Amino acid sequence: MNAHLKVQPHHVERSAYLYIRLDAASHREHRERQVAICASWTCGRLGWRDEQIIVVDNDQGESGASAAWREGFQRLVSDVGMGRAGIVMGLEVSRLARNNADWQRLLEICALADTLILDEDGVYDPAGFNDRLLLGLKGTMSEAELHVIKARLRGGILNKARRGEFRCPLPTGLVYDHSGNVVLDPDTQVRETIIHFFETFARVGSASQTVKAFRTEGLLFPSRLHNSQTVFRPLTASTAVRVLNNPRYAGAYAYGRRHYRRTIDGKKTVRARTNDDWPACIPDAHPGYISWEQHQENLKILKANGQGYDAARASIPREGPALLQGRAVCGQCGRHFRVRYAARRGRQEAWYICDRAHTYRGDPLCQSIAGPPVDEAIGRLIAEQMTPAVELALDVRKEIQARHEEADRLRCRAVERAQIEADLAQRRFMLVDPDNRLVADTLEGEWNEKLRILAKAREERERAREHDQFILDEAVRERLVAMTVDFNKLWADPDTPNRERKRLLTHIIEDVTLVKRKRQADPIWRGLR
Repeated sequence: MNAHLKVQPHHVERSAYLYIRLDAASHREHRERQVAICASWTCGRLGWRDEQIIVVDNDQGESGASAAWREGFQRLVSDVGMGRAGIVMGLEVSRLARNNADWQRLLEICALADTLILDEDGVYDPAGFNDRLLLGLKGTMSEAELHVIKARLRGGILNKARRGEFRCPLPTGLVYDHSGNVVLDPDTQVRETIIHFFETFARVGSASQTVKAFRTEGLLFPSRLHNSQTVFRPLTASTAVRVLNNPRYAGAYAYGRRHYRRTIDGKKTVRARTNDDWPACIPDAHPGYISWEQHQENLKILKANGQGYDAARASIPREGPALLQGRAVCGQCGRHFRVRYAARRGRQEAWYICDRAHTYRGDPLCQSIAGPPVDEAIGRLIAEQMTPAVELALDVRKEIQARHEEADRLRCRAVERAQIEADLAQRRFMLVDPDNRLVADTLEGEWNEKLRILAKAREERERAREHDQFILDEAVRERLVAMTVDFNKLWADPDTPNRERKRLLTHIIEDVTLVKRKRQADPIWRGLR
């Protein structure tokens, strides 16, 4: 049908919308060509005036895969629905929306509002069957074209990733060298801090306890900003878990650990994949801070820490006084006891309660046993079986001294970094023209700030060294020897944390099966492993 027959006077009375989705910076010629063609059609042939043409260019550089994040397309659909548009123009109308659902919705609204569509090939009336069929085919082909482009690009990326050659952003502590190979960060402080992090986690067995250890030792953890600058910040639990879950620290090349999808409102959702679903995983692909076996063991520890009491020894030792935390088994149903605490007689008492059947099925409670008598009996039993070991105290002291030396070495690195930054600020200040006071005052202020940071780092190191030396003095050494010889004294010492008692217990007892006597108040254990 002739284009002039499709354009009616009531169309010309409304505005003509020119939709541009090309990037004006990189597609300047395409933009000018699109404006020229549409202007010649509307102004020269169809009767629209220049002041009636409304250019919608909010979506330049945006993908047409969805309309959720395209404000210009949303405005266009809104104006068409309000009956303000007589014609919608574009160089290729299929580029209005590469999502067929969005495209068909726009066609339906244009048909209801009696709005025409124009591109380089001609004028279309969405209310007409033939034009609607042709526009629908163009929309389907546009969506298929987008799918083919994505599949081609995605296939190339996956093929390169399977060979371990696709360059991905690296976590803090790993960098690319001049040849493109992954190497450890040349910054000594960054490397030693990350090594100390993994050693601390192997010792304490918990991400949160690792964070507490860093806070106690006064250590900061490196973090890389978007501009590749490395800063040192207090370690957080989320950072610790993220580092422990990242296989790159184990020297493994991994790609596709997360799956990204967009919801109906255009927001991006992230779903973690299991190791078997990763598109690429190549162990020992580059240097790492730990071995692949140690990384797998760390993942098992993190998983066990989050399981609670679903399995034996699933929970790490915690601060509570319940000695058999995670190791007390109900002698009636075979499930692990839960621990509940109650404040009585001015102190906190533990109770071992088996209430899973009551919680899930409404059955009566299996057992409820007071914790202090059981813990006291277990403590006596362990003290009777332990033999004195004087050498153990010396080994403990050596281990504590090694930890303190490692922490002090990391503090020295922080002092060295602060000294380097202060020297750099000084050189900048000395090179500036003294008459240029605006710049000189700013550089002098930066130099003074670096000097304050340096002084603070030195003070913190000296204070930490004094604290560590107090712990390692001869009096403490004699106390360690005495307590090691007399295990009862060590066990009953109020300064011994409950967490440490539970750690000692993990090397001796696997689990304890408890059965509460019906005739007597004292509980007994049926099995002790």
